Amino acid sequence: MRLLLASAIVLAFTASAQADSALSIERMATDQAQNFELGSIDWKDEALLPKGAKSALLIGDPSKPGVFLAYLKFPPNYEIPAHTHPFTEVVTVLKGTVWNGHGEKLDRSKGDELDVGASFTLPAEHAHYLWNEEETVVLLTATGPWNIKYTNPDDDPRGKD
Repeated sequence: MRLLLASAIVLAFTASAQADSALSIERMATDQAQNFELGSIDWKDEALLPKGAKSALLIGDPSKPGVFLAYLKFPPNYEIPAHTHPFTEVVTVLKGTVWNGHGEKLDRSKGDELDVGASFTLPAEHAHYLWNEEETVVLLTATGPWNIKYTNPDDDPRGKD
């Protein structure tokens, strides 16, 4: 009887996890086939990041629950101070080189160098920072509702000119 009960519980959790997975994929669904090429992207200033960053939303809606994809472009010698996000994210380098560091304060002596084709994952609420030396473009794959919380509130560019 205990074995039967344990099996039923495992099956219930498995079915629930599969349903959640299907919901995430459905929320990312698109109604049209599209190609995205870096040379023809309509870049916009990215208000959540320090001045100079540009973004282009490819699919999904970062303000709503579900997966979204966005390109982020950073000018040379750019830094994103230490911050966290509410959900896991995956970053893939498409152009240039970035350094990804972990901790509550940007420290250029402690980052991992990542070249074109490299990806990294960041767990929810994990303090991290990024910098580069040359223009860089990354693909951000994340879950909404997306936000950024700077570990030092003075680093937050929102509401500043």
